[in-house]
Amino acid sequence: MRVMNNTKLLFYEEYEQFYKMTEKSKTFESFCRDAFGQDFSQDGFSDINQINRILRHIPSGKDIHILDIGCGNGKMLGYLQNKTNAYIHGFDYSENAIDTAKRLFQTKADFKQGYIGEIDYPAEQFDLVVSMDTMYFAPDMEKLVQQIIKWLKKDGVLFVGYQEGDVMPKTDNEKTTILAKVFDKSRIQYEVENITQETYELLKKKREAALLHQRDFEKEGNTDWFDMLMLQTDCVTDPYDVFAQRMARYIYIARKEIN
Repeated sequence: MRVMNNTKLLFYEEYEQFYKMTEKSKTFESFCRDAFGQDFSQDGFSDINQINRILRHIPSGKDIHILDIGCGNGKMLGYLQNKTNAYIHGFDYSENAIDTAKRLFQTKADFKQGYIGEIDYPAEQFDLVVSMDTMYFAPDMEKLVQQIIKWLKKDGVLFVGYQEGDVMPKTDNEKTTILAKVFDKSRIQYEVENITQETYELLKKKREAALLHQRDFEKEGNTDWFDMLMLQTDCVTDPYDVFAQRMARYIYIARKEIN
């Protein structure tokens, strides 16, 4: 295995343990269904309503290819494949996650262990590239965006669930985020939807679902993961206007021009 710096190693070990837990825990599976409407082993904000938005941007056809940046154990890609019969591709830096993805999805599927900004794919391979709460881990956002545009087929789409605040400094609005500035600098046309209010309601639901399953987490010996869910959702104990001052979440949709 490659050598990682201390920060990467810290998060790597956390995610290795997380994906070990998700593979065995029936409680976490039930929690995800209650919190998000579907079990994708989520560690974040993506519920079934957000994932179904992705379906609108998957073209019909027999040779459709989708890439998920930070794919985890591949369950979200599996859902998209089930709906569209597309080829699915994903990479993640968690070895446990990728091992699970390879075991779960073996038809029209390609999963790799790799790091944002380091892994590469052939030009014009994908109809759709998806990044749900992963692009802000890029060491160089502009380089990553240019790389994704290279990977996309002509008229291909980049679909991004993107947060500012908490994990990175919050800007004033969706036009001044780090990602939006990169799009503008690169003259990439994009649409954006502010889903901060939706995220607040989702996190409230996530907290309620965690509390509902607290005893089952304890019986499994997974109290640490219950505590993590409480920490992740502590922000919704504040009113929405206070929450929105600290955190903002958007969906960005960018399209590679045909010319």
